Amino acid sequence: MKEINDERIDTLFKAVLELKTVDECRRFFTDLCTISELKSMSQRMEVALMLKDKNVYTDIAAKTGASTATISRVNRCINYGSDGYNLVIDRMENKDE
Repeated sequence: MKEINDERIDTLFKAVLELKTVDECRRFFTDLCTISELKSMSQRMEVALMLKDKNVYTDIAAKTGASTATISRVNRCINYGSDGYNLVIDRMENKDE
């Protein structure tokens, strides 16, 4: 993760940690990102959730419109990445209980 160990990136992450509601996140991220970037990130999150629920690639592609390359990349991150998807998904699931 050397490529993201950067003071500017840390500043961005600290800014994100200051957000408290979905509305605040929406406002910040619509200022920060293009609509296309937000749609790509939200699509990857939806793919991750579906992979964690053991959906198959064809069903995920049909529901999300994600390419098999995107689904494979997200799956690789879930299984061999920095554990970010798993961390967030586990926390989201624990809040629902």
